[in-house]
Amino acid sequence: MQNKFKVFSLLMAIGMGANLTACNGSPSSRQDTANPNVQSAPLTKSEQTNGQAADNNQGKIANAEFKDKLRGEELLSALQKGGYIIYFRHTQTNKGEKDQASSKSDLANCELQRQLSQEGTQQAQEIGAAFTAKNIPVGEVITSEYCRTWKTADSAFGQHVKNPRLNYLPTKTPSPQQRDEAEKNVKPLLTALPKAEKNTVIVGHSDIFEVTTGILPEPEGVAYVMTPNGKGDFVLEANVLPEEWSKL
Repeated sequence: MQNKFKVFSLLMAIGMGANLTACNGSPSSRQDTANPNVQSAPLTKSEQTNGQAADNNQGKIANAEFKDKLRGEELLSALQKGGYIIYFRHTQTNKGEKDQASSKSDLANCELQRQLSQEGTQQAQEIGAAFTAKNIPVGEVITSEYCRTWKTADSAFGQHVKNPRLNYLPTKTPSPQQRDEAEKNVKPLLTALPKAEKNTVIVGHSDIFEVTTGILPEPEGVAYVMTPNGKGDFVLEANVLPEEWSKL
């Protein structure tokens, strides 16, 4: 009986040790986890794409959940006094077309770019008519070099000045460095004080606005009104759909 008891005790001890190892992990696995010199593998292209999709989803959510600080008559009265930056995403385009142009191409060649649809041109004209009817003063009108932005500006306000800082990002999966560079390029335009008693209009693209504000502006033609402080920052006051300008 004693021999049997010793054998049983030995087997129990071995079993408990195995259980402890399984619960706590092997010494080698714990060491690898804690090792500060172990570096994670670089992101694959698929993982980078998934990360960009997550950023876009966050930007879309931020756009959908944005709450106006100014609206209706209060917004109109503020705009009539000037002092605001109004950032438009270009109006509606022909969705079936794809950009063949890049930042290294001749961006004056509109045939290589997605262009405004007839609805987009009409949207821009109606926006401009509403600004005139509502006495909203416009000073500078700044656009990217792409045809759909400056054509939006010309149809609405009859003027534009191109600025390459507003060109959209060179890839659908920009690196963190590219996003940081875009923000550094665009933010000064969004924070500069307008001319006295005027509003500055900027017509650009969705991705440029998203990297600067965290908001992906949708749909095409939507505008965000912001108060710049001239010191590198701004406050988002309202967003306005193309058809809402005439109803302010």
